[in-house]
Amino acid sequence: MSKFISKYIVGLTGGIASGKTTAGNIFARLGVDVIDADEVSRSLVNAGSPCFDEIVLHFGNDILDSGGDLDRAKLRELIFNDDQQKQWLENLLHPLVRQEIERKIEVSSSKYIILSVPLLLESGNYDFVDRILVVDVPEETQVCRIMQRDGSSENLARQIMSTQVSRDERLSHADDILDNINDLDSLKIQIENLHEKYLRLAATND
Repeated sequence: MSKFISKYIVGLTGGIASGKTTAGNIFARLGVDVIDADEVSRSLVNAGSPCFDEIVLHFGNDILDSGGDLDRAKLRELIFNDDQQKQWLENLLHPLVRQEIERKIEVSSSKYIILSVPLLLESGNYDFVDRILVVDVPEETQVCRIMQRDGSSENLARQIMSTQVSRDERLSHADDILDNINDLDSLKIQIENLHEKYLRLAATND
């Protein structure tokens, strides 16, 4: 049971470019509160925020785009090529992300909550979730989607994937699995079925 009294929390995760955002959006359209760790993280580094100022002070103005915002693609490539820089950024952001996620959980009023965290299993910081839902696609599909979505090289795509747990390990932790190799309608049907299941589970959690 979650440490949050009367809050039934489903941890949504999956490898990069597996379709977590798409799945989260479908749950949201069903009336479920979806808390996205990536969105929380992005909001913390908006221009003018304390985190933004610390990042610019640390990395220099070269990390900014022409509009004065963080060049996220440049930052992503930088930290995935330098473990020390990656650790510095995680030490800055992770405690603040966790704090904001907990605040959002406390004020949620939906029957259950979807907590979308890309590194749910890797971080070990979200052991309060009641259930783990994994969005799954083959690794080669991930590579293709990363390259198409972000304009990344195949090498960078595989490097990013190497920082996450393997597909097999991720699936071994799953209570539920969403197969996202087919079309959107297939994903919607799976999520609608899980929605009914989670409503029942949440009702027994009250």
